Amino acid sequence: MNTVRIIGAGLAGSETAWQLANRDIRVQLLEMRPTRYSPAHHTDRCAELVCSNSLRADDWQHNAVGLLHQEMRLLDSLILAAADANRTPAGGALAADRDGFSQWITDRITNHPNIELIRTEITTLPDNDLPTVIATGPLTSDALAAALEERLGKERLYFYDSLAPIVHLDSIDFSRAFRQSRYDKGGADYINCPLDEAQYNTFITDLLAAEQVPCRPFEKPVYFEGCLPIEVMAARGPETLRYGPMKPVGLRNPHQNNTTPHAVVQLRQDNRQGTLWNLVGFQTKLTWPEQKRIFRAIPGLENAEFARLGAIHRNTYIHGPTVLDDHLRLKSQPSIFMAGQITGVEGYVESAASGLMVGIFLANWLRTGELPEIPPAETAHGALLRHVTHGDPETFQPMNINFGLFPPLTEKCRKVDRKPVMAKRALTALEGWKDRM
Repeated sequence: MNTVRIIGAGLAGSETAWQLANRDIRVQLLEMRPTRYSPAHHTDRCAELVCSNSLRADDWQHNAVGLLHQEMRLLDSLILAAADANRTPAGGALAADRDGFSQWITDRITNHPNIELIRTEITTLPDNDLPTVIATGPLTSDALAAALEERLGKERLYFYDSLAPIVHLDSIDFSRAFRQSRYDKGGADYINCPLDEAQYNTFITDLLAAEQVPCRPFEKPVYFEGCLPIEVMAARGPETLRYGPMKPVGLRNPHQNNTTPHAVVQLRQDNRQGTLWNLVGFQTKLTWPEQKRIFRAIPGLENAEFARLGAIHRNTYIHGPTVLDDHLRLKSQPSIFMAGQITGVEGYVESAASGLMVGIFLANWLRTGELPEIPPAETAHGALLRHVTHGDPETFQPMNINFGLFPPLTEKCRKVDRKPVMAKRALTALEGWKDRM
């Protein structure tokens, strides 16, 4: 019987182990706890929920993460089964009893005849061809991160994450916003949201008074001058942002007789389909409710739908489009698969989904010598995989699943119907892919 070594018993590692073990692959699941704890973990249980106990919205027809839930259920996910079995009231969200969830998973991992849970810390990468999965999460130990850095190159491993908000293109109001590059250089590559003096002053006041997310005990606010949070820049003086990311120089507002705005918020295309646009220079530690309130006061963004909100936090992730192949293997060492947040996905569900995929890919490879086709791009799993492995190398950053990652619909339909139509298309495509496995 083939043996696979998995480093990390978090959500992704546990899901990978379960998928492999249920396909008659022997698994050594290596977990450093309780020998050593990360700064965020408090128990030695598998798949500990270290932050929120919510797996977010469960409505698969209108929410991309709910669709991902549904796809994972269809693929017999351990993580979704655990969440469903330990569900707690949370409105339309899928939330789980924190202790019950991780204990439920730990019990099934430790009692599976094909899984050996080994408590030890791994600090080096294998030099042989033993199939290995690295699923060590955003708080990968310093020693293993150093080994990855040496293997991949320093410029392909990231240790601190600054994220700007991303909005869906079809939620931007172009009766107020306009397309133009400064001085028309490069064409109309940016979307501009203009502010007059009163709007700018209100924005600065609200920004400075807004609630911020406190750093967790294991995080140090490592800011770089070229990547400062907008609230830090605003605190340096009321005009700082207007001479920084919000400078209006070289822009003309066609809605105001081509005059130059007092200030401007620029959005830059974030994916190849042009469905997602990020707020340039707007990395922030404001709380998510505050971000929605303040950013929706920007002209043109009043009805903005956010694919991702801003954040600055400690994270370890690799530059997937450069170092990973289509099946989440290292191009430089194909016997090593990557799973979970270290691949460049955000969130519990997305991490587990990547682990599920690796389990399916690796089992097929070991049984037949061939890697299977990846899920269609129309599915949530396929869309997420393509972001990680084929995202724009210049703008690649960790991402939650969202409908902006999916291929656009080919047929016309009302805006209110788009998400349900895309969701039904995804499940049909996944069923077809599953039947071919």
